[in-house]
Amino acid sequence: MPPVSSALGVLRMPSVRRYLASTACAAVGINLLITVLFKQVYDITGDPFDIGILGLAQFVPGLLLALPSGYAADRFDRRRVAGLFLGARLSCAVLLLVYSLGEVGSRSWLIVAAIGIGTADAMIGPSRRSILPLTVEASDVPRVVALWTATFTGSAIVGPAIGGLLYSIGDEVAYAVAAGLTAASIPLILGVNYRPGVAATAHSSGDGERPSLRLAFEGLRFIRRTPVVFAAISLDLFAVLFGGAVALIPVVATDRLGVGDIAYGWLRAAPGVGAAAMAVVLAVRPVRRRVGPTLLLVVAIFGVGTIVFGVTTNYVVAFAALVVLSAADMVSMFIRGAIVPLVTPPEQLGRVSAVEGVFIGASNELGAFESGVAARWLGVPWAIAGGGIATVAIAGLFAVTFPSLRRIDTFDELEPTSVSR
Repeated sequence: MPPVSSALGVLRMPSVRRYLASTACAAVGINLLITVLFKQVYDITGDPFDIGILGLAQFVPGLLLALPSGYAADRFDRRRVAGLFLGARLSCAVLLLVYSLGEVGSRSWLIVAAIGIGTADAMIGPSRRSILPLTVEASDVPRVVALWTATFTGSAIVGPAIGGLLYSIGDEVAYAVAAGLTAASIPLILGVNYRPGVAATAHSSGDGERPSLRLAFEGLRFIRRTPVVFAAISLDLFAVLFGGAVALIPVVATDRLGVGDIAYGWLRAAPGVGAAAMAVVLAVRPVRRRVGPTLLLVVAIFGVGTIVFGVTTNYVVAFAALVVLSAADMVSMFIRGAIVPLVTPPEQLGRVSAVEGVFIGASNELGAFESGVAARWLGVPWAIAGGGIATVAIAGLFAVTFPSLRRIDTFDELEPTSVSR
């Protein structure tokens, strides 16, 4: 087995540096862009329902492209697929820039841009994630994953904070910077080199069996018949679906807290702060015992944080609530991220991961749509707090309905589950 490199040693590898730099530019750019887009839409219309429409516009392409995106990542050069659709995301940023300059008049172009962003992100994700294991030896992958996670989480803080600042100067300035960062990420990802010996076989998995609905449904079938996996994935789906407070941050910042664009940007960055802080804690003291009860507890905490965010009119309390709920969500992601691959047979993991990706997209983008609809009919406080109450109730319901999840003590007791055809 090759020796394990240190974190500094891994960073000395040019391909790793390019990969992480591309991730940083792209992630800061998209976080900046989404922060400004959601705020701009609400400033124009004053209707939280329009924020929900943006979330739906981002979700639908991901649902439709779940199978093609995975096939493209396995069949073609992943660097080129990622670069191509980063170019598509760049086109969306340019469209928003043109709109902000007054060259395009109809607000429907904002929806078109959201659909384009959703399409690009659906295709970028599988290809970009699949590049990482091809750049270094298997023994070095955990360190690169840790560096990637730190980069991605940091971008969730920097992007919104910069977005709020630039939006206060001018929305066209913010979109121009987002476009520049996205453009910078493309040559970086194209410049990543695979480690010797993998280039010839990296994209050959698509030469055999063609993609089909049967293959996609095999992953769904496994999830449905494996209670632990089904519970872990669906718990996250429903929790974030009903507790999607982040989507309504522009409304809360403007109407309930009465703060400006810069404070809004930091409020949007608060979930990144909580996630980053908890990621550091988990790196030092990962969850080892009472895994199942801890997962249910942190989902309930996520719900309580959502309730507090919905009812408060104090900026500091709102910021703290977002930090707490996102920290709880990070623990949930950590536990789910370990349960699913440990219980899933290796030959099914790709298909299960593809289905899980759709579930995650549904919880985020559909959660934004649900929050927008609820805010129109119930008002913003009840839309957010009601979602938090539902999340707490869901955690309790899952504790009763899925005893196999509740009884998990350590990760060591989990093993792949075989499901007969």
